[in-house]
Amino acid sequence: MSEQIKRATISDVALHAGVSRAAVSKVLRGAYGVSGTMKARVEASMVALGYRPSALARGMRGSSFTLGVFVVDLQNTFMSVLIEGIRAEAEVSGYQVFIGEASRGLSQQRQMIEAMLDRKMDGLLLIAPFGTAGDLEEIGRATPTVVLGRHGPGQSYDTVASDDMAGSALIVDHLAALGHRRIAHLKHVGRENNEDGMPQVVRAQGYIDAMVRNGLEPEVDVIEGRWHQAGGQHASELMLQRPHPPTAVHAGTDMAALGVLAGLYEAGISVPGDFSVVGYDNVFAASLPQVALTSVDQSGVEMGSMAARLLVERIQGRREPVSTVVAPSLVVRRTTGPAPAGPTRN
Repeated sequence: MSEQIKRATISDVALHAGVSRAAVSKVLRGAYGVSGTMKARVEASMVALGYRPSALARGMRGSSFTLGVFVVDLQNTFMSVLIEGIRAEAEVSGYQVFIGEASRGLSQQRQMIEAMLDRKMDGLLLIAPFGTAGDLEEIGRATPTVVLGRHGPGQSYDTVASDDMAGSALIVDHLAALGHRRIAHLKHVGRENNEDGMPQVVRAQGYIDAMVRNGLEPEVDVIEGRWHQAGGQHASELMLQRPHPPTAVHAGTDMAALGVLAGLYEAGISVPGDFSVVGYDNVFAASLPQVALTSVDQSGVEMGSMAARLLVERIQGRREPVSTVVAPSLVVRRTTGPAPAGPTRN
């Protein structure tokens, strides 16, 4: 029987590198204060000895090197863009990402977050979560937390969000410059209350402010519904039933905008000849030639990467809250054009 090869330990790495166990631990955790020379020496010894950190052992030392990512709705393809940025940054820092979804409301969200905490995840990254700011503060006091998509600031957690006020202004200004006056907006209303700082609240306020600034206050038209394809299609039906339908819509998200486009297509409405549509998120489908959706890009990969980086900093000991806002940009494609000369036909 062949002799079993002994697996290298952290003590073996420290001895080989000529440093302390604590120094090796700091390199493994990516802690502050580790010099490039120290990091290179320890990593070289790890390679030479074939050392591979044990997830169980790391968990026993107080760190599982795992991040819990909570998502409200994975059907929104923009979530995958954010998660791509989160995963890439987490891997660089030596963390694994575990994803949980809770689309059925606040109670399911609480159960999911409790399950993540029970599994000793080092920190939580919550994407557009339900609940009040007080609920988020309670989570932040219990574990390192970053909230992505909700506007801050928080006291016990960090926030990363797109400048949704500016994003809505880009949309309204673009449509107004094309001659549109009857510009509608789709505002998400789901199972839970819309709290201050949620993107649907901020985007709606940004739309209203931009309409007023463009002298279009009498034309303000907020349609409440759901930010998914079926919700967008239903909203298109509501708009076309009006005596004087809008000629353009700020759909709130790309998923809702795709639903609007489907509804307009079925009704025989020409886009952009009779009706202009603008989305928000700039998901991959928006760039497809057969879609060519004008949309607001909020740098989803960058936002995800930034959120993961802040979470690792919190895990490593930072306590001061950080609130980051990412500047959006408008990507103009073929779903927007000049306002029609006559009324949109029903």
